[in-house]
Amino acid sequence: MGQHILPGNPPVEVNLKRSIRARRISLRVSGLDGRVTLTLPRGVSEREGLAFAREKADWLRGHLDRQAQPVSIGIGASLPVEGVDRTIRAGTGRGLRLEGDALIVPGSADTASRRIAAWLKALARDRLAEASDRHAAALGRRYTKLTLRDTRSRWGSCTADGGLMYSWRLILAPPEILDYVAAHEVAHLAEMNHSAAFWAHVDRLYGPHKAARGWLRQHGPGLHALRFD
Repeated sequence: MGQHILPGNPPVEVNLKRSIRARRISLRVSGLDGRVTLTLPRGVSEREGLAFAREKADWLRGHLDRQAQPVSIGIGASLPVEGVDRTIRAGTGRGLRLEGDALIVPGSADTASRRIAAWLKALARDRLAEASDRHAAALGRRYTKLTLRDTRSRWGSCTADGGLMYSWRLILAPPEILDYVAAHEVAHLAEMNHSAAFWAHVDRLYGPHKAARGWLRQHGPGLHALRFD
């Protein structure tokens, strides 16, 4: 339905959406990127919805104030790699490498951020392919392809034809978190839903998963706040 700006300090951008399944007006702030969505059920006008949003303006700003602030990644910054904080340091040589608690980045500082992102994506592909292969073998199913994206709304997905998609930022999280997301998406190869049967597959592949889900809710916004541009 478009966007609307709620006036105030600061102004708040609200994305309007209409849903035939919604029974009441709802207002949601994404925990990943701070996107504000106002959902309107059938029969509720845009004017009524925006009036509802204006009533909730202080609540909205309170949630947005708690969002993780953007952090630029470059030489001297701290960056989590597989859940371990590394200090990014300039160095010599041909490629990026981990040395103790540091990520050594040769070459020009001006292009360091872009090269760090490329290195992280390559490492993420290796780790996610290994985890996906392992879980798919345990499940007795095959996936058709593996794609990495920088998604904001989800950490992974599985298509009906067996394609797996993951956020490459999972490489920033501890290995057990990446492994949980891989198990979750591979389990969809057997159950394209979130039924009890689906969660039984996740438990069999990964084990108890509530802690991993909680970690993503708590720390996911911080991973998305890291900027590589």
